Amino acid sequence: MIKEKAAAALKIEAEAVENLISRIDDEFERAVRCILDCKARVVITGMGKSGHIGQKIAATLASTGTPSFFMHPAEAFHGDLGMVTEKDVVIAISNSGESSEIVNILPIIRRIGATIIAMCGRRESSLGKYSDYFVDISVEREACPLGLAPTASTTATLAMGDAIAMALMEARNFTSQDFAMFHPGGALGRKLLLTVRNVMHTGEDNPIVEIGKTAKDALFVMTDKGLGAASVVDKNGKFIGLVTDGIIRRALGKDNNFLDEPVEHIMFEHPLIIAPDKLAAEALSVMEKHRPRPVTVLPVIDGENNPVGIVHLTDLLRQGVV
Repeated sequence: MIKEKAAAALKIEAEAVENLISRIDDEFERAVRCILDCKARVVITGMGKSGHIGQKIAATLASTGTPSFFMHPAEAFHGDLGMVTEKDVVIAISNSGESSEIVNILPIIRRIGATIIAMCGRRESSLGKYSDYFVDISVEREACPLGLAPTASTTATLAMGDAIAMALMEARNFTSQDFAMFHPGGALGRKLLLTVRNVMHTGEDNPIVEIGKTAKDALFVMTDKGLGAASVVDKNGKFIGLVTDGIIRRALGKDNNFLDEPVEHIMFEHPLIIAPDKLAAEALSVMEKHRPRPVTVLPVIDGENNPVGIVHLTDLLRQGVV
């Protein structure tokens, strides 16, 4: 019985969402274009469960390029209406269209001069009649067996809010880089915003050895900096190669005398490098795609062939660039 009731609830809510598709019509488009043309903010308001859904819609809009915030209708009646301006668009959510807290603030919103979009289940309701644009979120029935708890109606409202947000994203040409800009603390933000310059070792922490120095000198530099590699530069400080602890280990297995050899005799002359303004995610990709085996370190070389830093795989992993 439990599984059957749960499955029935999901079916009712799925049907409610599917029925919204036919309401993506010219009126829906006019409402979206109204939001698109808004020069200020979108203010979402709703009471009870509609308010909870409204908060999510406001958050989705704000994070996808449409400045918006949620305003509690009861608090609005006691001062928060001061946040609304004549250039704003107010999206009022009420399935019945008769929520007293919503209906009571409509005349004041109208007096302020803001545009009103109703997300409502009844066009002939007070909210429906007071609005400039009407978005139909009506449902045939709730999933609640008593027909009382908002279930299918709140699901439909949330889905319609997402439809509005996605339509706005498309119209604004909102990109993944834009999304990352609003989510700098998330994994996507780190992946799309963090550059090599942000994570590289530079200055005194950048291991560099000059041409003419010995392999032993290079080993001391690498040991001191602890990054397993060092950039090799010419007399003018320009990058000419890379020496790694792997090179040292392999040479040690053959002959200890190599430690007195000039470092340019054992270095990689054409190692993988990366520029400081490249994304950190690109550095990780370069490391992982190297064949026959991935590399763990990349010299960071600027446009004038100066070794301005070095980035290690562990630096990228520590920053969450995966």
